[in-house]
Amino acid sequence: MQTSTTTHAELEQTHTSGVYGKRAVTFVRGTGATLYDDAGRSYLDCAAGIGVANVGHCHPAVVAAIAQQAATLTICPEAFHNDQRAQLQAELTAVLPQMGRVFLCNSGTEAIEAALKFARISTRRTGVVAAMRGFHGRTFGALSATWEPHYREPFAPLVPDFAHIPYNNRAKLDAAVSQTTAAVLLEVVQGEGGVRLGEAEFLHDAQRICRERGALLILDEVQTGFGRTGRLFALEHYDLQPDLLCLAKALGGGMPMGAVGIGARVAALPVGSHGSTFGGNPLACAAARAALRVIQNEDLAHQAAQKGTWLIERLAAIRSPRVRAVRGLGLMIGIELKEKVAPILHTLLHDHSIVALNAGSTVLRLLPPLVIGWNELERLALALETVL
Repeated sequence: MQTSTTTHAELEQTHTSGVYGKRAVTFVRGTGATLYDDAGRSYLDCAAGIGVANVGHCHPAVVAAIAQQAATLTICPEAFHNDQRAQLQAELTAVLPQMGRVFLCNSGTEAIEAALKFARISTRRTGVVAAMRGFHGRTFGALSATWEPHYREPFAPLVPDFAHIPYNNRAKLDAAVSQTTAAVLLEVVQGEGGVRLGEAEFLHDAQRICRERGALLILDEVQTGFGRTGRLFALEHYDLQPDLLCLAKALGGGMPMGAVGIGARVAALPVGSHGSTFGGNPLACAAARAALRVIQNEDLAHQAAQKGTWLIERLAAIRSPRVRAVRGLGLMIGIELKEKVAPILHTLLHDHSIVALNAGSTVLRLLPPLVIGWNELERLALALETVL
């Protein structure tokens, strides 16, 4: 219990696990693209909970859906049917690329784990090919697909039969996929890896090679999905049809929610081969349904395309010897620096009240809510001009 002399930050620091580096701010409220700390100070949020709050913080439609469902039914395991789950599954498959089935879970990592299991049991193979700089999560299967040694090495040995190739290297991809490969797992845009865009030829080669050699193509759209890149899913920029599509983050409108879209090349999954206690719970499903309606009704993907084009052009025009490159798609933007990004993030937060992210040690990553206003984008651009 907090005492009169103990701050929330001190209380949390006393009892937290220690695995998170903390910034010296305590957020207590949010609306749209604005966060408020415990002193009432407002901040422009250009992180969106690491790409979660695409519809903004506490969107009224999502809040109403959560409140109504919380007073109706919050939990119902998938051993029983449920109205909210059924409608979400129908609404999701209606917008997924040629996918009539969906598995519901609670996070992006869980979606990756499920997709890996589905690929192995469907193909009766074990090999997985992933990309260097890729990030897919921190559980053992997802971590095995993640390339960065900083995440991997403390927990070795990991799951066997995972291989990593250079992203966008078509020759290495062709050489890596064999008759023992169950799946190729790729991000359409690498997020944690530095906001690096996939090349159309590479992604189409991955799709073709998988079909020719009996492997499954898994696309990780945990960060890029639900309007972030200017289309509902980033795969639409490339006209891809994956066999398994991993989703999370913005899916739940702020609630923990993950999903795997399942295509026709995936064999029928045996009953009991996977499961989740909380996956597909009615509360999260109601929130996800509301968030999907907001994304569609407010045309947030189109907004992200327009705003992202403007912001990328504006940032690319900054003349600074500290900037190596600016790249992005929609409102998923990376500024690669010639120096460490941490001091710049600190300056943005404490001098300009702007929350941003890193992607590795030298890339400043911007993932603002898609509802961010034009005046807020101007404020962000001016702050970055000043800081850089």
